[in-house]
Parts: sequence; C-alpha cells; structure tokens
Amino acid sequence: MRPLDAIGYGLASLGSNRIRTLLMLLAMSIGVAAVVLLTGIGNGARLYIVDQFSSLGTNLVIVIPGRAETASNTPATLVGETPRDLTLADARALARGDAVQRLTPINIGEMNIAWRGKERQVPLVGSTAPILEIHHLQMDRGSFLPEEDMEIARPVCVIGAKVHRELFGQQNALGELVRLGGFRCRVIGVLGSEGRSLGLDTEELVIVPVAFAQMLLNTEGLFRILIEAKDLGVIDRLKTHIKTTIAKRHYGEEDVTIITQDSVLATFDKILKVLTLTVAGIAGISLVVAGILIMNVMLMAVAQRTAEIGLCKALGAGQLQIMAMLVTEALLLSSIGGLIGLGLGFAGSWLAVQFYPALNATPPPWAIAAALGTALGTGFIFSLLPARRAARLDPIRALAGH
Repeated sequence: MRPLDAIGYGLASLGSNRIRTLLMLLAMSIGVAAVVLLTGIGNGARLYIVDQFSSLGTNLVIVIPGRAETASNTPATLVGETPRDLTLADARALARGDAVQRLTPINIGEMNIAWRGKERQVPLVGSTAPILEIHHLQMDRGSFLPEEDMEIARPVCVIGAKVHRELFGQQNALGELVRLGGFRCRVIGVLGSEGRSLGLDTEELVIVPVAFAQMLLNTEGLFRILIEAKDLGVIDRLKTHIKTTIAKRHYGEEDVTIITQDSVLATFDKILKVLTLTVAGIAGISLVVAGILIMNVMLMAVAQRTAEIGLCKALGAGQLQIMAMLVTEALLLSSIGGLIGLGLGFAGSWLAVQFYPALNATPPPWAIAAALGTALGTGFIFSLLPARRAARLDPIRALAGH
C-alpha cells in the first residue's frame, strides 16, 4: 500500500464518522492550544520582567542593611541585637570609591499629602538627584531634586502624575506648598514616567530629599543604597570597596547584603523559565488525555470495522500494512487537531496582547514545536495498541464479524 493510499484511506475513515472525529479533534486542539497559550503568556511575563530589570542597567549594585544569611546561633541574636542601620554617613563614605559612577541613598515610607482640603496617602521616597539617572525616570515639568549635599533636609518634593491630577487637577502645581505629615513642602517638579520603580507605581510617588524623608519618617536608617558602577568590569572592585568600607565603619562587621543587578536578573529569568516549563508541562497533560481518548475510540473503531479489516487481510494486506493504515489515521487526526490548536493558541495570545499591551505573549518556537511534537507523539503511541490488535485479527473470523 502506497503512503498516499494510506492517507486517503485514513481521511475517508475520519469522514465516515464526523461526530467521533470532531470530538477527538476538539480534545487534541484544546491540548495544543493550552500549551501554546500558557507558554506564550509565561514567556511574555519573563521577557517583561527581564526588560524591566534590564532598563536599570547591569552596572547597578544594591546595598541592603543586614546579612542575607541566617544568624540564629550568633551571640548578637542571643542578646537581642539587630544589624546596624545604614546611614547617610555610610553612603557618603561609599561614594568616595573610584569605581562609583553614581550613588543614591533610599528611604521608603507612606505619608499623607494635602493641598487646600484635598488629601490622599502616597508612597514617599527619600533620595537624591542621581536617582533620576539610575532609575531612568523622566520629568514632565519642573525640575528634579537639587544637586546638593545629601544631608540637607530641603523641604521640596517631586510628585507623580496621578498625585498631580488628584490634588491639582488642571492647575499648575509648580511652586505650590503641600503638607507632608506635619511639614510644609514646595512642589518643584512633576514626574512624567509611567510603570514601576523600586516596586512602586511612579505615577503615585512623592520624592523628597533623603534627609527630609528621614525627618518625616523619624528614622536615621536607610532602606537601601543604590550604587551604579562605572562599567561592568569594576563590579568586583566595587563590591570589595563596599565590604571594606562598611567593615571599617561598623566595627569590623560586614553586616550588609550586596546584590548586583545582573544576579537579580539571572535569578528572575531562571525562576520564570522554570515556571513557564511547569505550566507547559501541566498543559501538556491534556495532550496525554487526548491520546488516551484516541486509543479508546480507535479500539471501538477496530471492533466496528472488523469485517473491513478482514477483507483487507483476505486481499493480501499484511500485518504491517494494517497497522500502517490505523497509525496513519491517528497521525492525521493528531496533525489536524494540532494545527487547529495552534490557530486557537495564537488567537488567544493575540487577545492577551490586546488586554495587556506590555505583555509580549508570542509563544516561543520551541513551545510550538513541542506542542505539535507531543500531539503527534501521543497520537502515534496510543494508536499502536489498536493497530496491533487489528493486525492480529484472523481474516476468516474477521470477515464473519467475530
């Protein structure tokens, strides 16, 4: 039997029982569509997060107070001591390193901002002028924090676009005095950036000089110190500078955690890759279920077409030819279902992009190949048992319908 004859026979067999064929196509196409769509969304989320981190550059080093490792058995824990705070003096000392391009201390809290009877709660960020370049923030109008000593608590602020709309509406906010906590503060600029920075919505931020933020939040400790290295090659030298400087200032203790931007990026990338593969694997289970359905339906088909198979064997068809006929039918079913599933998966990805334009939900090529390969593989494997049973039928008993 020629391959074209086997394909023609398979198509004729599929067309002879349309309801059964449609149900099997539906099962196979849903499995393929699930793999393609979920993998596309997972990969899109990974690319989005990687892009957000990459926008900060890979030369960024983050200094966090306290060691990352657990110190449950240390004497300091037993007497109730906590890690020393990072201070503005620490930041000034770190800024003197020759590998430092820019440095900015960070304080984060929440504060009520009020203007002429209007009030709302906002995330408050205390920092210095370099944060504009380090976090790639954009100004809509006015100016950013002044370039001056970080210990000057100048009562000025830069507000996000949403804060500007809710408090000032169409009025010009520049030069206006707002109340932050119990202090008056002059608005000198409005941010034009959208998205998130430091894990906060930039449209809702209020940014003030770090020393003023410490006054508002009643704290001397810093949340973070962000340091941008001059280039990627001096990262190790910068980390050594941070450790030695902190050890000198903290009585020999290197009680800080140093995180590099590229290490965070690599970690998130690895986690999201694993999650994408896990989701794809879960969706791929539906393809196995579809394969089992194909096997059961084809076993029933063999029982219904016993006389037909017996006639083929009586005319000289061998066991391999009988198996090839049934396996070809299953592969045709898997191929058509897989192509329909691809169409549904791409349509779902397109809809996801319409609802979330920032999410590039296009499925990667490997996911498309894996979905189609799994569909064909399950169709082939689960068709072997029915095909083997049909090939072993006795032609005389088969012709008699037994």
